[in-house]
Amino acid sequence: MNSLRDYLQEAQESGKAIGHFNISDLVLLKAVFAAARELRVPVLVGLSEGEREFVGVREIAAVVRSLREEFDFPMFLNADHTHSLAKAVEAAKAGFDSIVFDMSALPFDENVRQTKQAVETLKAINPGMLVEGEIGDIGTGSEIHEQAPDLSKGLSTPEQAKQFVESTGVDVLAPAVGNMHGMLRSMVSGETKRHLDIGRIANIKRAARVFLTLHGGSGTADEDLRNAIAAGINIVHINTELRVAWRHGLEQGLAKHPDEVVPYKILPSAVDAVKQVVLARLKLFNGERHFTQGI
Repeated sequence: MNSLRDYLQEAQESGKAIGHFNISDLVLLKAVFAAARELRVPVLVGLSEGEREFVGVREIAAVVRSLREEFDFPMFLNADHTHSLAKAVEAAKAGFDSIVFDMSALPFDENVRQTKQAVETLKAINPGMLVEGEIGDIGTGSEIHEQAPDLSKGLSTPEQAKQFVESTGVDVLAPAVGNMHGMLRSMVSGETKRHLDIGRIANIKRAARVFLTLHGGSGTADEDLRNAIAAGINIVHINTELRVAWRHGLEQGLAKHPDEVVPYKILPSAVDAVKQVVLARLKLFNGERHFTQGI
């Protein structure tokens, strides 16, 4: 099987992006895997530090590796938003394919220093691992927000991106380009959509010359995502949209079976609800026309 780097290069050359979906239980993993297999496209599953603590670092690595080997399918595992070198090393030793080493809350120079150290340490464990760094401010928490924070002062610049990549040696860069973790309540209801600074993405891509990740993709307008991919985004992270679908699906399952106590009879509604979101996003990231005949 090709490496994650190979699939990212292929996606970049064909004007597509790899979908990254956060999981924190078997329901979400089953849904993401089923959607990617149905469309026959590579996929990234990610877990933040909190999600890894709940699921288990070695446990999720073993499950994903088992699925990848059994079905010979390109599903890769990412340690999302890792805030300490110890946690990053733990994920690397467990067999994760990539790690987001996120020191973006620190002053720029300190972010550079710690990320450079992390790249050197992690590459010594697994030279083929991809290490991602982050600059700028996109907020915290993949949850529902009442009001949008003012992130305008934390937008990344091409100059910062170039300096950061050259100084740290990261394989992937996550910039702040109008994206934000979580969703506004108005986005959940469909009243509003998030919009991105497409020109900034294009300028950062030209300056950084590495793969780019868009974090906080939930609630973003479809056209903005298409344009962001065309401008140089190679990975798109979706989390909150899945969490909302998971909850709605669970509520539907409980409503259909009010007296049921068997989890595997209640949870298929949650699996299907999440799968539909993943299918829609993967089709968009990979170019909807590609799937027209199969729909």
